[in-house]
Amino acid sequence: MEKYHSFTMDVPQIQEDDSIITTNFNANMLSPTFSSSSSSSSSSPATTLSRYENQKRRDWNTFGQYLRNHRPPLALSRCSGAHVLEFLRYLDQFGKTKVHTQLCPFFGHPNPPAPCPCPLRQAWGSLDALIGRLRAAYEENGGKPETNPFGARAVRLYLREVRDSQAKARGISYEKKKRKRPPQLPPQQTPLQPPAPLS
Repeated sequence: MEKYHSFTMDVPQIQEDDSIITTNFNANMLSPTFSSSSSSSSSSPATTLSRYENQKRRDWNTFGQYLRNHRPPLALSRCSGAHVLEFLRYLDQFGKTKVHTQLCPFFGHPNPPAPCPCPLRQAWGSLDALIGRLRAAYEENGGKPETNPFGARAVRLYLREVRDSQAKARGISYEKKKRKRPPQLPPQQTPLQPPAPLS
């Protein structure tokens, strides 16, 4: 079994729901760079955040908890693409997507007829969406785009590698599907009617 990291983690259980990685963190938890003044806003009427914004906040909190539990603890300003890759590999233990190994008889079958001992991983789509949210959260919390670890080349290459390997192992294609346009009906021509006789 591969060993991805040499540190212990106390991150709460992470679950996958509708291809979105969710955590059971308290939504009011402070993110790594939120100021403590944001907690004083609890007395004012709460604004309803979209599902995307709530998910982004939970993901940001999860990553902040990961940095705090890192051995040694890691400051966000010192975080690099390599640390993001560590985080993504750590999340694999909570994955629910069966990824067949090349030795598995079901390798390349989208719907295996029987169970197999192949590992569960985070689905590529979940990781891709997660990185998109974290990349946006990093910049919203004061990070500069040019130093954004979630946009690092190594992270992009890793996601591409996961996509390609999962596509082969699961026998599915991740190519963007073109939207089917409804068939265009030719304009109906109304039969010409003779002009009404003048009286």
